[in-house]
Amino acid sequence: MRLGSHLAEGLRPVIDLVYPPRCPLCGDAIAAQGGLCVDCWGDLEVPGDPSCKTCQRPMGSAAAAKSQTCYECATAPPLHSGIIAASIYNDASRKLILSYKHGGKIALAPLLGQLMASRIPLASGEQLPLLVPVPLHRWRLWRRGFNQAAMLARDIAKRGKGELIVDALIRRKQTPSLGGLGGDERKKALSGAIAIRPSRGEQVVGRDVILVDDVLTSGATSDACVTALLDAGAQSVQIACFARVVDGQGMGSSGRNRIQKSETPEAVTAPGAT
Repeated sequence: MRLGSHLAEGLRPVIDLVYPPRCPLCGDAIAAQGGLCVDCWGDLEVPGDPSCKTCQRPMGSAAAAKSQTCYECATAPPLHSGIIAASIYNDASRKLILSYKHGGKIALAPLLGQLMASRIPLASGEQLPLLVPVPLHRWRLWRRGFNQAAMLARDIAKRGKGELIVDALIRRKQTPSLGGLGGDERKKALSGAIAIRPSRGEQVVGRDVILVDDVLTSGATSDACVTALLDAGAQSVQIACFARVVDGQGMGSSGRNRIQKSETPEAVTAPGAT
């Protein structure tokens, strides 16, 4: 155990005394920092079977799951090589994301990162996959103060699930909020916005990559990132996210699926969402 770990362990009783451990969702007392209470753990929906082997979209029945691939992935194969989601987007995961991403509670990163890392299988080859976070434009990074995807990727790397390249992708132009835009408009807004950083290009060639983000909804931003990575020579690109929005969720009072209205569900209620 390193000196930093020894120090953290030694200070833990003091921290717990000053800041008693509380569940970040409901505020109830819990045994240790960085977790959830039993009830709130139960509120998180973890992707299960039957589900699409490619995108983890829940399948409606065992009969529908016989093909192992959902209709969307079968008829329009995605650019990515699969989605690894720690949870299905619901009220509990939404509250965690909003607190972390827009509430400034960056101490939630280890919890979210741990849940994501637990879903990523151990590398079968000699090389770990590259962990590449979805980039923020420098002005948005300046306003927010941190890149939420980069912090998650860093925690996943600490858990031995990949090799972090935090700046492999760059966002070359500031894109507008994707809320309210249709598919073609999103593609136009993101056209040429995301690219490989020239100094990192050689490191991506021939490597398996895991693209890391907090929430995956319509996939416009992730598609732009995947395209940039594949064009740079990546062998494959999977997408790892904390919350995966699936069809029929995020339905607003207008009756339209929120996935069709914004790139991330929280963009409706929180400014500056990517």
